[in-house]
Amino acid sequence: MLGLLALVVLTSASVACPVRAATGRAGVRTFSIVLLRKRYHFNPETLPSLLESHPANLGVAGAEEATFELNTAGKFIGWDFKLDVVTVPDGGNLVAAAQKLLAHGPRVIIADLKANDLLTLADLPAAKQSVILDMRTIDDSLRQQECRANVFHLLPSQAMRTDALAQYLVLKRWTRWFIIQGPTPQDAVYAADIRRSAMRYGAHVVAQKIYNYNPGSRRSDTGYQQIQTQMPLATEVNGDYDVIFVADETDLFGDYLSYNTFAARPVVGTQGLVATAWSPAYQEYAALQMQQRFDLFAHRRMTELDYGGWLAVRIVGNAVMRGNITSPIPMRKYLRSKDFLVQSYKGQGLNFRRWDQQLRQPVLLMTPLMTVSISPQHGFLHPGYTTDTLGFDKPETKCNLH
Repeated sequence: MLGLLALVVLTSASVACPVRAATGRAGVRTFSIVLLRKRYHFNPETLPSLLESHPANLGVAGAEEATFELNTAGKFIGWDFKLDVVTVPDGGNLVAAAQKLLAHGPRVIIADLKANDLLTLADLPAAKQSVILDMRTIDDSLRQQECRANVFHLLPSQAMRTDALAQYLVLKRWTRWFIIQGPTPQDAVYAADIRRSAMRYGAHVVAQKIYNYNPGSRRSDTGYQQIQTQMPLATEVNGDYDVIFVADETDLFGDYLSYNTFAARPVVGTQGLVATAWSPAYQEYAALQMQQRFDLFAHRRMTELDYGGWLAVRIVGNAVMRGNITSPIPMRKYLRSKDFLVQSYKGQGLNFRRWDQQLRQPVLLMTPLMTVSISPQHGFLHPGYTTDTLGFDKPETKCNLH
């Protein structure tokens, strides 16, 4: 029985920890799990639907669930884990909070931070020898020209997501794409990834349009009539296409495209059929049990950011429990090695790419209610890992962490 419980710990539970483990009661070893986050300003009016929410513990709940599960089994083999969530208010001093965490030396830190703040943390002199697990960002630049040796990325990048969709569309022989993008810089990056994926897999971008929609009228009495008028005009172009590929990272208009387009075509991209690391609707590979446990624990559905927090705890716990590593420098080496492998309800073990420290993983193709497919698709091959067909492969990288 004890051996079975130990196996559960090794394969299912993980923890982010400081450099040193403390020894407590009767030989019990204690680890403090550090999650550094910033509470960014959020306007609930930007939510496109009343069915969506933005809970205060978004992301944190995933790490809390993982810590709870870890302690359920860890108590039988002498481990006790504490979750220390450090929250910096919007406009607060992130540097001061980070320096306080790093005052006694390098640490292993789970970072729930946007790109600029993540780079600020990574570039602190005191953080150079630390391990930072990026549970939030999907920015290509952080895996390319702005990569850092002390940062490991857990969620699929934008390029991985467009490649995941592209493989499925090419497999369906829907190879003529109409790109409609929003006005933000993030939308431009995503649209560039769509074009890159088209070239990579033999699809054709037959039309492109930048669209700037003000969603302020959507909750007015006749808001649906304005949307019903505007969306067909926005999607009317010369020539035919198989699919609308939308790049709308800030949810300005993408959710209104389905069933309102000029031509009867499917919508994919940032809305419609989406590529994601996790979804509340995902239930393959025993994920249903994970969804149910999280619902009982947090009294809500598990989001992608929650999954990022849960996965971060899991990854470091693998290093601590299986690799017997408690210091950042050896842990960094271990995470980059072939010895590291973590399970995560996706049908295969996951590890990190050495060249950009992006976590290899299958990418889910989801609608709000179901799994449509999972990429890499059958027939897309690679001499190493088939998951390296998603995103920037080693010959394409602008990152020098080989």
